[in-house]
Amino acid sequence: MKKLSSSEIRQMYLDFFHEKGHTIVPSASLVPVDDPTLLWINSGVATMKKYFDGSVVPDNPRMTSSQKSIRTNDIENVGRTARHHTLFEMLGNFSVGDYFKKEAITWAWELLTSPKWFGWDPEKLYMTVYPKDEDAAKFWEAAGVKPDHIVKVEDNFWDIGQGPSGPDSEIFYDRGEAFNNLDDDDPENYPGGENERYLEVWNIVFSQFNHTPENTYEPLPRKNIDTGMGLERVVSIFQNAPTNFETDLFLPIIRKTEELSAGKHYGDNKQDDVSFKVIADHARAITFAISDGALPSNEGRGYVIRRLIRRAILHGQKLGLKEAFLDKLVPIVGEIMQSHYPDVLKNASYIEKIVASEESRFNETLNDGLNLLNNLIAETKQAGNDTLSGAAAFKLYDTYGFPFELTKEYAGDENLQVDEAGFEVEMKAQRDRARNARSNAKSMGVQRSLLIDIKTPSEYVGYDELTDVQGVLNDIIVDEKLVDDVESGTAEMIFSKTPFYAEMGGQVADRGVILDANGETVAKVTDVQNAPNKQHLHTVEVLKPMHKDATYTLNVDLAFHAKVEKNHTATHLLDQALRDVLGEHTQQAGSLVEPDYLRFDFTHFGQVTAEELAKVEQIVNDKIWAALPVSAIQTDQETGHKMGAIAVFTQKYGKIVRVVSIGDYSIEFDGGTHVKNSSELGLFKIVSEAGVGAGVRRVEAVTSKEAFELLASEEQQLKQLAVQVKAPKLTDVVTRVSQLQADLKAEQQKSAKLEGRLAKQQAGAVFDQVDTVNGTTLIAQQVEVSGMDQLRQFGDTWKAKQYSDVLVLGTAIGDKVNLLVAVSDEKVKAGIKAGDLIKAIAPKVGGGGGGRPTLAQAGGKNPAGLPAALKAAHDWLSEQ
Repeated sequence: MKKLSSSEIRQMYLDFFHEKGHTIVPSASLVPVDDPTLLWINSGVATMKKYFDGSVVPDNPRMTSSQKSIRTNDIENVGRTARHHTLFEMLGNFSVGDYFKKEAITWAWELLTSPKWFGWDPEKLYMTVYPKDEDAAKFWEAAGVKPDHIVKVEDNFWDIGQGPSGPDSEIFYDRGEAFNNLDDDDPENYPGGENERYLEVWNIVFSQFNHTPENTYEPLPRKNIDTGMGLERVVSIFQNAPTNFETDLFLPIIRKTEELSAGKHYGDNKQDDVSFKVIADHARAITFAISDGALPSNEGRGYVIRRLIRRAILHGQKLGLKEAFLDKLVPIVGEIMQSHYPDVLKNASYIEKIVASEESRFNETLNDGLNLLNNLIAETKQAGNDTLSGAAAFKLYDTYGFPFELTKEYAGDENLQVDEAGFEVEMKAQRDRARNARSNAKSMGVQRSLLIDIKTPSEYVGYDELTDVQGVLNDIIVDEKLVDDVESGTAEMIFSKTPFYAEMGGQVADRGVILDANGETVAKVTDVQNAPNKQHLHTVEVLKPMHKDATYTLNVDLAFHAKVEKNHTATHLLDQALRDVLGEHTQQAGSLVEPDYLRFDFTHFGQVTAEELAKVEQIVNDKIWAALPVSAIQTDQETGHKMGAIAVFTQKYGKIVRVVSIGDYSIEFDGGTHVKNSSELGLFKIVSEAGVGAGVRRVEAVTSKEAFELLASEEQQLKQLAVQVKAPKLTDVVTRVSQLQADLKAEQQKSAKLEGRLAKQQAGAVFDQVDTVNGTTLIAQQVEVSGMDQLRQFGDTWKAKQYSDVLVLGTAIGDKVNLLVAVSDEKVKAGIKAGDLIKAIAPKVGGGGGGRPTLAQAGGKNPAGLPAALKAAHDWLSEQ
């Protein structure tokens, strides 16, 4: 077999299909765009949905890609099996309404067996097909596959619910008897079964049906081909590696980890090998995810990154890596993948900074988690139990990032079991919460064949003309049917020429009216979208009869359009200003350009300070007042990049791009409309800035009239405040408020001192009233204090003087109750715990609480129940 590197294999695949007329599509960001059904891009076809469901017709119906993907549904298997990964690359070739089964199968066989390409031994290859798909079996045999190497499998049907679906054919490579892990008569010992010998390397989906909302399967108007070949698996075959991890995609990371571990070696110990694999896998995933703009957080994809980092660190601890090490693996990942993903190495220093910060943060959390685990183990043994609860194990997993197997291992060292069933109950509840939070939008739309068939050209002239544009009404669509006339109601229309901007890139569509030859308004344009063949599809409210092939005058609402384009130009200035102030790592993560405001989402690790935000706002206004000319040219992508134009990573660009420049300050790829000069914006004012997701922050702002109105409103509020604080001038308001705050603080300090004196006076009376219950001394009293802080002060005094074995205090403040329970160390050893006692008495005041064995607290909403709660403390002790 040929000796090829992973880079050579990837490129060979792409080159093969490029020779077959396919466009090589760059790998998309791991962060999905406009797809609420996905947390991550998880396959090659995930980036092709708009083509497969017919919402966009591609320039070339034949496409090929090597798409980076992330899946975390079986993360616990990573490192324990030969081929489970969180990040992987999916090689794929796609046909959108072009070639179908015969070509897909013939070319697959050629790529795999031709000496010019992969050159694999045909005897090593097996194909599975759907039993009813006789064509697939026939084409495989015609290509050269022996009949006994074609296996019929009932599961070979690809269906993800509503949308395109169809039979598929999987390709397996026979790795030989050395990999056989089953008996010869085992029912799974065949190509397609659960075994190690026959390795699945490629799946070809023949997308030929629409799975309808009525749960029927209708023939697709445009049949498609969707394939997926796992690069890591293919590389393992070429490099004769026992698992994917002994390939050039992972070994350099493993070798660096060996070096950092100072003494551990891959291959010496099975358990250590699991840790090496987990670290190598997770280092790749977090590096790529952060490079694509995702950041660690406590939710969504940010939680996935944080979890991967923590799992890797914990496995590093097993290898003796006590200091931060993950950040040192980032450049290794970048070097391995540089040929196809140069941005990873380019962003390495930024990624290292984020990973190092997370490592530092988790090392602090790790200590807290280990302390909690040790306490839980001690409490479990003290209670005479031999099993750690599933809920406790889940808390360690969810809050501190402890994998279940690690908790199990620590508990095992103390001769304890862990309630795995209970842990799974908690895990299922978490998955259900995540599933319910996920959008219920369909994962792939049903093809709208009517629009796919409409190919009449439509010219957009809105960059230069906005009114009195003459356009022939080429197509009228009513209720998904082409008609020649429409009397009234809602219809969709395509004109030969239009000034109406179609919603795209966050900029809303134009609004306006349509006039007939007599100058009468016959329709209102309420929305404009891009049709699959790139025409502007107008949604209109028809007021008077309209006819196909008639010429109409199209007029954009100029006031609406002008406000939108001002805000769009402002987003470009804002984008560059954020880069100037926060750093080049910031990337646009979405935008919305409305007539009354703009919204701009961007990636950033950490908070944006008030000073930074003020600086951004000042820069934008300086560029407005500098009266910079705004210009646009059309050119090819390469030239655009050489000009320094910024490409938004969430957008796809064609061969010809539009480059918008604001002076020499901002240069971006952009298809939207803009002002002619930055001075037209007048004024820019940030309304708000906040985090909206994992490592994504949002700025909302206004320009022009809306900015002036906002400032005027704030000035009016400031004047009202000046009157209330008795400031003679607006400039004195800050000083006056500071004085009032200082006065308030002084009064609060006086109040606290008085409360302290009162508490001491009460303490004498409280601590004198000691009861003995079942051999335990108890103080249970209601006190008059301002809240829990004072109760804790009582507790500190009690502990220092050892007035009794148990202390129970309660206070009522308005309609709320606070309870505090403290227990001496000696009584805790005897089995009396503050947490248990507080849980027994808190319901009496309509509340609940908890805490440590020596100290617990609770809150409630029933002050009338306080005497009953104190009595309940006596009753509880009498039963111990």
